[in-house]
Amino acid sequence: MEIDLSWPTEADERLRAEVHEVLHAVVAAGGAIGWKAPPGRAETDAWLDGVLASPRDGALVVARVDGVLRGTATWKRSESEVFEHMAEVRRVTAHPAARGLGLGARLVGAVIEHARAAGLEMLTLGVRGNNHGAIQLYESLGFREWGRLPNVIAVGDFRFDDVRMYLPLGHREGVVLHGSAPGGLGSSPARPSLSRS
Repeated sequence: MEIDLSWPTEADERLRAEVHEVLHAVVAAGGAIGWKAPPGRAETDAWLDGVLASPRDGALVVARVDGVLRGTATWKRSESEVFEHMAEVRRVTAHPAARGLGLGARLVGAVIEHARAAGLEMLTLGVRGNNHGAIQLYESLGFREWGRLPNVIAVGDFRFDDVRMYLPLGHREGVVLHGSAPGGLGSSPARPSLSRS
């Protein structure tokens, strides 16, 4: 079995059809990738065009198993100017017929290296709280949980946690890490605690 990764920059008809087939099948099998119901071709085409529209702000990696597209992953740079050094990992998928081949680890590993080469300093992602296998995969690649919004992902009458994770990629030379120390731009002093009598 041969598994190849590639970074398409244009969407021809073959890529559009293959990406649609994977995304549709993943959602139909219950995959949590942002659609409640399996998306139509127009939806996946629009998503694909959006990912490929600005190579500086995001990229798509696809995995082919014996020549057939079976997995996807993307990174998308934050649109906010103060967060433009960060990107979110999105739509990590493996077609149900290709589960167990390690596509997730290969795809996310490739996204990490590609984002680092693009000069990004931090990757984030969100994962449904009941997706324990994905959480383990992300942790094995160095991601750590930074927060959890309880029961905010709605699928019909079910509610799931939104687990937020991050991976530092390193800072460019000259970056000053101020963290939460007092002082600096946008700082305000701590206020004395108010006591009730």
